[in-house]
Amino acid sequence: MLLLSRQDIKKVFSILDAVEADKEAFTLVADGKCDMPLRTNIPAPKYDGCFLFMPAYAEELNTAALKTVNIFPHNIDNGLPSSPAQVLLIDGKTGIVTAILDGTYVTQLRTGASSGAAFDVLAKKNCRIGALIGTGGQAATQLEAMIAVRKLEEVRVYDLNYERTAIFAKQMQEELQSYGTRIIPVSSSDEAIGDADLLITVTPSSKPVFDGTKIKKGCTISCVGAYQHHMQEMDPAILPRASKIYFDSREAVLSESGDILIPLEKGIITEDDFTGDIGNVIKGELTGRENDDEIIVYETVGVGAQDLVTAKIIYEKAVKAGVGTQWN
Repeated sequence: MLLLSRQDIKKVFSILDAVEADKEAFTLVADGKCDMPLRTNIPAPKYDGCFLFMPAYAEELNTAALKTVNIFPHNIDNGLPSSPAQVLLIDGKTGIVTAILDGTYVTQLRTGASSGAAFDVLAKKNCRIGALIGTGGQAATQLEAMIAVRKLEEVRVYDLNYERTAIFAKQMQEELQSYGTRIIPVSSSDEAIGDADLLITVTPSSKPVFDGTKIKKGCTISCVGAYQHHMQEMDPAILPRASKIYFDSREAVLSESGDILIPLEKGIITEDDFTGDIGNVIKGELTGRENDDEIIVYETVGVGAQDLVTAKIIYEKAVKAGVGTQWN
């Protein structure tokens, strides 16, 4: 069994690798070729947290995976990951665990890559300004994925804690300087989204974190954080303005995400307003962006196929490069 740490993974796998892995995963989902029961969610209310268990099996890849990811948002205040995790990669022929990967980093990669894949497929070709709301454990890869798939002049970052926002922006400016994008901390959500061509929200908020009436035409929005019914980062005012609404998995989103469930319950939208899953766009079965004025919304809650495909490709690259620690 191969043990793969964050540093091991970084040696062999990039954010653009993760974007392509997610595209493959979303295609599997669209084809119905990945068996992935909805995640098991065990609440830990004393700490505003929860324990999540995400299994997946793709017969044609001869691979299964199980991710344990525990969401504890207050960890960020103590300098700890807000979503610590591990991924077990399992041989589909024998049932033997072939690798254990740093699931925190795998989750960060595949979750950031989900926004990256959506922007690559759905965003305008010429984008200048990005906005990122949230600076928690998933934010860094969200930011990198955004600027990896679209050459942006600047990204404006907003979080409720400005000091934390400024530290995050400075760190990201140093780490991502090769992209040539200015990373700018701002003091309000309105300042972040003004003139933004791309917007990512990645927070555990239970109330909208931006004003949907102030989103400009042509913006592509990826909402990442609302993985439970009571969570609602997205201002529902954006939904009637959106030309198209896509999901990573309609089934998963309609089982979990308050961003969509709450507006449905209030009658702001109906299921007839949904365009479909991004995997069908990638396959060419569903139309993506048709003009530069369309506002497009992408809601993602994450699916087990992403962990499976991402972990499988990381493992294969690591074996080829001789990276990792063997545990016999």
